[in-house]
Amino acid sequence: MNFQKIFLPIVGAAMVAVAWQAYGWQGAALAGGALVMFLLLHFNRMMHVLRKAADRPKGYVASAVMLNAKLKPGVNLLHVMAMTQSIGEQISEDGAATEVFRWTDGSQSSVTCEFSKGRLAKWTLYRPPAPDDAPPPAAS
Repeated sequence: MNFQKIFLPIVGAAMVAVAWQAYGWQGAALAGGALVMFLLLHFNRMMHVLRKAADRPKGYVASAVMLNAKLKPGVNLLHVMAMTQSIGEQISEDGAATEVFRWTDGSQSSVTCEFSKGRLAKWTLYRPPAPDDAPPPAAS
């Protein structure tokens, strides 16, 4: 059960109730305005991230290695999309308990992220093997 889905509305209602008790309808209006401003800021951020992601190819990231270094457990999908500026290529089935997304860069390196309950649970970096026909490094 997601604690925030229950806790945040209760805190918002309590904030309006306390403002009502302390300052009357003006306090309730101020508290309600603060709650609406908070919701609008989050909605604006989500729309900004999705607008940037819509302009990029699906599942593409500039550098999979850098994405791997920046990821932290517990962040949500929107945060990862803000880092990659791209919507991930969905690997898992629709409606699965664990959602799996992949981002690939130009060198075919990829990061596969698993989200459990909307939060990043684990991720893996895949780097393709180096070609065998590469010339050996020059000795100095």
